[in-house]
Amino acid sequence: MTTLNGANGTSSSPALKVVIVGAGIGGLSAAIALRKEGHDVHIVEQSAFAHEAGAAIHLAPNANGVLRRLGIFAESFGANTMDKLVEYTFSGEQQRSLDLSESNKQWQHPWHLAHRIDLHNALKAAATNSIGNGSARLQTSSVVTGVDPASGTVTLKDGTHIQGDLIVGADGVHSITRKAVPGGNIRPFGAGKSAFRFLVPRKLAENDAVTQKFVQNDGELVIWYANDRRIVMYPTSNNTYLNFVCIHPDEETEEQSGENWDQAGDLNLLLKVYSNFDPAVLRLLSKAESGSIKIWKLLDMDIIPNLASERLALLGDAAHPFLPHQGQGAGVAIEDAAALAVVLPLGTRPDEVGERLKLYQDIRMERANRIQEHSRLAGRDRSEQVKIDMYGFTNFNFGHDEYDNATQRFREWQWKRMPKSYWRMPIAFGPMPGPRQTHQGIPRDGTQSTFTTASIKFKTSRTVLQNLFPPGRRGWRFKHPGTIAYASFSQTTLNGMHWLGGSGYHHIGLYIHGVEYEKKDGSVVSGSYLPILFESLTDPIVSGREELGMPKLYTSVDIYRRSKSYRVRTGWQGALWGEFHLDNLAEVDPSTDQGAISGEADDGILAYKYIPKSGSQNKGIAAEEHVVWDEFKAATTTPRPRKIYKAGKAKFQIDALNWEELPTLHHIISRLAELPVYEIMGGKVVEGTGVPDVSTAGPIE
Repeated sequence: MTTLNGANGTSSSPALKVVIVGAGIGGLSAAIALRKEGHDVHIVEQSAFAHEAGAAIHLAPNANGVLRRLGIFAESFGANTMDKLVEYTFSGEQQRSLDLSESNKQWQHPWHLAHRIDLHNALKAAATNSIGNGSARLQTSSVVTGVDPASGTVTLKDGTHIQGDLIVGADGVHSITRKAVPGGNIRPFGAGKSAFRFLVPRKLAENDAVTQKFVQNDGELVIWYANDRRIVMYPTSNNTYLNFVCIHPDEETEEQSGENWDQAGDLNLLLKVYSNFDPAVLRLLSKAESGSIKIWKLLDMDIIPNLASERLALLGDAAHPFLPHQGQGAGVAIEDAAALAVVLPLGTRPDEVGERLKLYQDIRMERANRIQEHSRLAGRDRSEQVKIDMYGFTNFNFGHDEYDNATQRFREWQWKRMPKSYWRMPIAFGPMPGPRQTHQGIPRDGTQSTFTTASIKFKTSRTVLQNLFPPGRRGWRFKHPGTIAYASFSQTTLNGMHWLGGSGYHHIGLYIHGVEYEKKDGSVVSGSYLPILFESLTDPIVSGREELGMPKLYTSVDIYRRSKSYRVRTGWQGALWGEFHLDNLAEVDPSTDQGAISGEADDGILAYKYIPKSGSQNKGIAAEEHVVWDEFKAATTTPRPRKIYKAGKAKFQIDALNWEELPTLHHIISRLAELPVYEIMGGKVVEGTGVPDVSTAGPIE
């Protein structure tokens, strides 16, 4: 599984070999995005790019957000902003005028009106340049006749086979690659409308007293509506050209219109189709050069059930052809490209491609199909009286960043695949890195971490210690009879902790020795009981409480280590509550002392987990409550004492202070201060390597 590094995963695994069928806007966007991930891309295009289609294109904020991440800034090649929308009836009566210059500020990225050729050239240059990650090759005049998703093979008309780890089908509405996905063997159909499209130099309209009223403002999109036809005009190329899309019933231009974008249209036929429109509009249309007019049928298609199969992924019109009524066809193709690259970061193995493409389909299917449906509704004839929420459509379309969306979906997909990961609040950021796992769920290695443990063992009252057992005390008892018992205050300094970037922290706890717990089945475990463990760092406190159920709280821990002495001072915001002294330290042979806190070979540590249920109505009710058992022999890392020092003299003093001085700890420290010290049994300092991750701690039954 690929690990996360920022937005995407990184790895030393080889780049994928990607074959992209189609070098339109979607295909080239995918080439750039996949190259940025470090992959090697081979683009196959059937045309020679000798006669590229001249028209304008909407680059709404959702599309621009992706393009700008790919290094494509539309304003650099003449795109102008969309600043105003004006709507007229076919007879010339103004119905609506919206100044968009202020409302557009709510979007993270600009809304541009660009020349399609300029955008295509910028994408082509970025996809094929020699700078940056990965590599790319563009092969034109190459007709694809077949695709094998299982082997990742593309077959050309001349018999050439091109094999890759991934095939991207970006070959448009009449896609060959679509036929290779289950359920994809369907044909687009006419939507009942055709469209003329052409460009007119803006100066021609400005210099005409009749038409100059339509071009008074830069960045202004104008629509003239009749019941069953409309004219859409907007500027492009730094407001120097006017782009026209004239949508009408296709039966009126049946003889000229076809399913391709490059069908020649006729000016006289254009004027005839819109003959009952405002004369000023007809005068504006008449400025089109007859040879520049193109006409094509608007095509729609039923939703296909799959956008991917094995090593093949579809994007753009190959996956979901769009009617032009919201200007989102290219934008959704660009979004597809972004999502595809996100789920296929460098380090993706060829055998992982199939499952990643299923995720790509899950990410893209619903949004693409919803925008498709919005476009269908927006194109309905006005006589159909369909209620359309254009503001809702716009917010849905524009208010989306596919890189961020797909990245989060990819993260969540990876998180679900991490076996037995630890999750802690705040969960929006994924599994919590800690002493037992990385953010990717990989176990930590504590074999080289170091520890220094200073402990003072003392004889005290069994009854007072017994009062620190969990309330109820069922199953808890001391191993040996008598009115005395033994406990230790033990302070440990940990260092070289991978999960803390090589640093460490301090902890100090009370360990009650010789304790047994009888389980419900009658079996007994014995070890030291830990009623309280103080630590000097938030991270291990939170992880130990939530993941393990250890009774951890914060305290400051200051260490004074000298050649013959070891002193510990504990406190809370300057209020010192504990002093622990070990003096006259002398090194002893490690083989003569196993280093255990109790001085005996404990089987493990007993503790008690209590997590309160949330809500004021649930005061006093536990969400989780049980005995915790950490058996030492089950640990994956065994501490290895390197040096042991015995103290000639040891002592400790605990000052309960008061509630003002210890507002959150007084109830605990005052109980510790009650412990009678009948005799100091000894003190020692143990230095060593190997710090267990305590992952073996858990419910005892």
